[in-house]
Amino acid sequence: MTAPALPTPRGELSDAVVFALHCGASVPSLAQQTREADPYGDDLQLALYVLYELHYHGFAGVADEREWDTGLLALRRALELRFTEALRTDVPPRRGAEEALEPLLLEPVGHDGSSVSHFLQRDGERWQLEEYAALRSLYHLKEADPHAWVIPRLRGRAKAAMVAIEYDEFGAGRPDEIHARLYADLMRDLGLRTDYGRYLDASPAEALATVNLMSLLGLHRALRGALVGHFAAVEVTSSPGSRRLAAALRRAGAGPAAQRFYDEHVEADAVHEQVVRREVIGGLLADEPDLEPDIAFGVGATVFLEDRLGARLLGAWRRGESALRIPLTVEPGR
Repeated sequence: MTAPALPTPRGELSDAVVFALHCGASVPSLAQQTREADPYGDDLQLALYVLYELHYHGFAGVADEREWDTGLLALRRALELRFTEALRTDVPPRRGAEEALEPLLLEPVGHDGSSVSHFLQRDGERWQLEEYAALRSLYHLKEADPHAWVIPRLRGRAKAAMVAIEYDEFGAGRPDEIHARLYADLMRDLGLRTDYGRYLDASPAEALATVNLMSLLGLHRALRGALVGHFAAVEVTSSPGSRRLAAALRRAGAGPAAQRFYDEHVEADAVHEQVVRREVIGGLLADEPDLEPDIAFGVGATVFLEDRLGARLLGAWRRGESALRIPLTVEPGR
């Protein structure tokens, strides 16, 4: 896999990060800029996304050693704290894991107009499905990677169950069945580029934040409970949402590879939901009951950020506008 190019900055924070990585320079102190930045805005979220990507595939022309550059790590921590403090303020507190998950177990009817998958199944046009696929590629081309970081931080039942789910996500030993590979096939079927990180510049802050949350929770042992909560929220909502997205792709005339990705998740994640609730959460709480509020926070933060992304997408699409910062129609070759 070829490492992606550094993205175009979106403000003072991301400009400083991109410049430091591009030139091999030190990053300046940005304490005031960090304090004043919108925690959900393009500048902070892009800066944080770039710093996290140093722990994944990195960027073309950036030395691998920059992953552990102390100046970049210090800035990343400051950005993380700004982001986390905002989430702690904005996410309604719940102490119980089941209390947090319970609303997600009820299949939404979609009549309130807030569900992206309901919209795409019922009214979505081909170009909207393509935009959705491009945005989600920021995660799905590294699907399950952020969650793998929690494995050495779990024990017993929770660890065994988490490894079993991750084994499925990584193709159960078959490289051609790795979910990230299946998503690349989906993108190809829709006429999208499959280069890792290709659509970073096109993705708004709301999309970056959903991926940054996974990296934030995965990279910090202290947030292992929140990562399990996030993972549970994803698995609980995945199967019904995937069923609607598969139907949307069929209605739009997408090819079999595009449909297969979501068909696979309908079946697999229905099983994963039960395992994560009973064994991963149950096992973790048996070992560390004090982490229950963290699990609930992880669920709530996931829902909060997904709702923000949904509002961005549906607001633009209902106006007949692209939800991307750079519409796919201006991509060369399209």
